Amino acid sequence: MDQKNFIVAIALSVLIIVGWQAAFPPAKPTVTQEQQQAATQSGAPGAPAAPTGQPVAPGVQPGVPANAVQQVVSRTDALARTPRVSFSTPELLGSISLKGARIDDVQLVKYRETIDPKSPPVAVLSPVGSAHPYYAEFGWSASDPAIKVPDPETIWTADKGTVAPGAPVRLTWDNGQGLVFALDMSIDEFFMFDVKQTVENKSDKPVTLFPWSLVVRYGEPVYEGMYILHEGPYGVFNGALKEFSYSDFKDHKAQKISTTGGWIGFTDKYWMATLVPDQKAKVDMSIKQTGSGASVKYQIDYVSGGVAIPAGGSTTTEAHLFAGAKIVRVIDGYETKYGIEKFDLTIDWGWFWFFTKPLFWLLEWLYVQLGNFGLSILVLTVIVKLVFFPLANKSYAAMAKMKRLQPEMEKLKERYGEDRQRMNQEMMQLYRREKVNPAAGCLPIIVQIPVFFALYKVLYTTIEMRHQPFYGWIKDLAAPDPLTILTGFGLFPWNIPEFLHFFNIGLWPIIMGITMYLQQKLNPQPTDPIQARVFQFLPILFTFMLAPFSAGLVIYWAWSNILSIGQQYMIMRRHGTAIGGGKVTPPALPAPAPAAPAAPNGNAGKKGGKGSGKKG
Repeated sequence: MDQKNFIVAIALSVLIIVGWQAAFPPAKPTVTQEQQQAATQSGAPGAPAAPTGQPVAPGVQPGVPANAVQQVVSRTDALARTPRVSFSTPELLGSISLKGARIDDVQLVKYRETIDPKSPPVAVLSPVGSAHPYYAEFGWSASDPAIKVPDPETIWTADKGTVAPGAPVRLTWDNGQGLVFALDMSIDEFFMFDVKQTVENKSDKPVTLFPWSLVVRYGEPVYEGMYILHEGPYGVFNGALKEFSYSDFKDHKAQKISTTGGWIGFTDKYWMATLVPDQKAKVDMSIKQTGSGASVKYQIDYVSGGVAIPAGGSTTTEAHLFAGAKIVRVIDGYETKYGIEKFDLTIDWGWFWFFTKPLFWLLEWLYVQLGNFGLSILVLTVIVKLVFFPLANKSYAAMAKMKRLQPEMEKLKERYGEDRQRMNQEMMQLYRREKVNPAAGCLPIIVQIPVFFALYKVLYTTIEMRHQPFYGWIKDLAAPDPLTILTGFGLFPWNIPEFLHFFNIGLWPIIMGITMYLQQKLNPQPTDPIQARVFQFLPILFTFMLAPFSAGLVIYWAWSNILSIGQQYMIMRRHGTAIGGGKVTPPALPAPAPAAPAAPNGNAGKKGGKGSGKKG
């Protein structure tokens, strides 16, 4: 037995399993609405509290927080608690609370929580009093604590009851000390809110104020926890993207960063709430976590520099809030329109962005032409295969030659036994004689890895595949295959216990596993039988690992395998390599040179020695 190869094979298998679990951990559980309600009713510190004040410039004292405990109610009841200004656009439906001037009710018109068209629309932002409050606020801090500024309990006055694209609403509040605060809020046809913060100083004294913006999120959200996708706080600070996990802020830790321009936000897989300051202004951004358990609260904010407002004067600053779906063309449009630095990085394109973005553009174009995202995936896979056809040909040709030489490699192994040095020498001579480069089968594949990973990233990350149907039983390409073994492939639907989910493999993952096994059979098999059995186990391993993945990804993988099998089959036929149980005449292996017969009494050896000595 080749113990070294066997140990290497076992180590690779273990690394794959452990590495996969480390790279793709299960999603972290979050507190349910029922748990939160129970905590509220029992008086435990589990209910979401009202907003706790605003970010302030260094040395400025915050306002008094509103600390009344809010009982968790339905979204409808929570919205009814405060007077509101409503809005409705082709993409968004919601309202702005006049209490605190909070943008806290944003729902997506074109995206539902489930594939059922009657399911509720996706809620990006939610009001205080709902299960998981999530909202944005805009305000001011004062250098003089005696100056009254709007706080979370302030009731603003609106000049109209609705806001729409091209028709902003103006909210005003008079502090009774000669300062009139105004918020001019507008919304475009997609997901961007524009907020102009104005202060008019009617007093006889100058004042200095610090404009700020914040987004607050209660509770740690449910997220997939995949290594290839960032979910959590992030932003561009001084031209560089920084990403944080929610766990980075445990025990009330905080991040404070001074930057010129940029942006800061919370991102989920498909949605985000992001603050965008004036791109020419220097601001102090921060990320922090307060509270614990069900009442944990995450906050992102930024504070602009102090603005001196003379007596009788006024000042206006502008901020933007993106609250919606991460649609590529929309985000790219905002980056150009507002000059937002690296706003395209709100979508996690990954390390191979120079492959990922072009692949996405091609995939989206194919979708427009074909009208089906699944067909677009299949055609895109064919295009990628065609681009790398020459490299793949070299790879498969090298593997075909290697497989054709396997019988002779076995004979060399038997002939030279434990003399590994002599066996390796004979192997190299065999490679040179047959013009085979063992490394030629690996290098072209390595070149293709970034492209395949980029395609995988596109299919997993972008929102365009969400709730898109394919043919047959696949109604959502972004969800796992619904026809699974434990449901009798859809014949016996039942609530499968959590501990059995690992074994609940869908039909498409099984197809993928079969194609992977067939492709493996075309490759040169390890000479050691135990090592070969270990590698034969890998298709089963990958079948289990890919079972919980989205159907679109598994279909892509299976289709790619099928194309590779066809290409490899043709190349093996061309090179006369055995396929399956076929027989091919192997190249003739030269017989070893016969040993010279020994002369009587060793004279031949002596003559040879003399001859050699004379020549020397």
